[in-house]
Amino acid sequence: MKSRISIISLVALLLTASLSYGQPPVVVKPETVGMSSERLARLDKILKQYTDEKKIPGSVALIARHGKVCFLKTYGLSDIEAGTPTKYDSMYRIAYMSKTITSTAVMMLYEEGRFLLTDPVSKYIPEFRDRKVIVPDSTGKSSTLVPAKGPITIRHLLNHTAGITYGGGPLTDYYRNAGMTVGLTPTNGTIGEMIRKLGGLPLISHPGEQFQYGMSIDVLGYLVEVVSGMTFDKFLETRIFQPLGMKDTCFILPKEKLPRLARLYRLNSSGVLVKDAVDPSYLCTQTYFSGGAGLVSTAPDYYRFAQMLLNGGKYSGGRLLSRKTVELMSTNSIGDLYAAFRITSGDKFGYGLGIRSERGVYDELESLGILGWDGAFHTRFWIDPKEDLVGVFMIQSDASTKINTRFRVLTYQAIDD
Repeated sequence: MKSRISIISLVALLLTASLSYGQPPVVVKPETVGMSSERLARLDKILKQYTDEKKIPGSVALIARHGKVCFLKTYGLSDIEAGTPTKYDSMYRIAYMSKTITSTAVMMLYEEGRFLLTDPVSKYIPEFRDRKVIVPDSTGKSSTLVPAKGPITIRHLLNHTAGITYGGGPLTDYYRNAGMTVGLTPTNGTIGEMIRKLGGLPLISHPGEQFQYGMSIDVLGYLVEVVSGMTFDKFLETRIFQPLGMKDTCFILPKEKLPRLARLYRLNSSGVLVKDAVDPSYLCTQTYFSGGAGLVSTAPDYYRFAQMLLNGGKYSGGRLLSRKTVELMSTNSIGDLYAAFRITSGDKFGYGLGIRSERGVYDELESLGILGWDGAFHTRFWIDPKEDLVGVFMIQSDASTKINTRFRVLTYQAIDD
């Protein structure tokens, strides 16, 4: 009898798990979490309008408050040519939103005592020893290389003050000749091969002196491999995705899930949506795991990750990070340095998270203290500790329509308590 009860309990547990992983998140009535259904209808109207006017192909919008999803809607098509409707579990290339996940992986190893944030990265990746900084002359037509004033630390990589960029300017030829890539297109080789080449390239500034957005987080992805002894994709899968139930977040897209991948579109010179020429099937076979830009995910999956951060490192009874670690990641780490992303993603930066710390820089409807980041294809997420709120917006557009900004504004105007 006892054995039969155990079997029944196991079946019930498996059924519960299958429902939670195979069905959309439970969506509660907005009023139960202090949101207005009437005002959220304004958001619904605008997202439909953008789709109907063919400014965007389709999107998924998710809002949660007090740990409960109160808005989850889909719009338009994930593949216009195939006529595929957007679904709640449509998969998106989240691009630079990968950085927050990679930074979380680094902080998990930091919590295990594997390194200190002040450690030189060259202690683990020798190619970054004795770096040079490029100094253009007054004309900008030539430049010299000078020794860096100090080593690149793990902290410099986490907050983008290492002097590493995505190329451009005086570093254009160096990055192009080395075959540097941002992880948004097919890339041969492995992250280790790419980062070891990057280690030999000049820096754009001395470590710690400027905020420079670039491949710093890709370096951290390789650091995770070196320190953990696991490939980066396996570390994320076993240490973050499985514990959080992020079943659709990955670097290598299973072939059976390829039809669920939203295609990337852009507006041509005539204002017509046209498909990106890159065949996304490369995602099924790639070996380059870009910690800065390479992940695919869904709105419900990324919500689980974001809610974990908002919960101070906990989600559904488990803990990935300590509350103090999330506090550290959420604190301005760049001081008075200028952050070029200040208009959209916060005027300061922690570790993997942009921070809105002051008015007068952006001044759209939001809270001071919100944390989050955007993707190159205009995906967005943010968490708001003050309002206990999470927003996730998924889209695949190579043209800025500011729809993700409207999504955030229309979320805040719907707060009703």
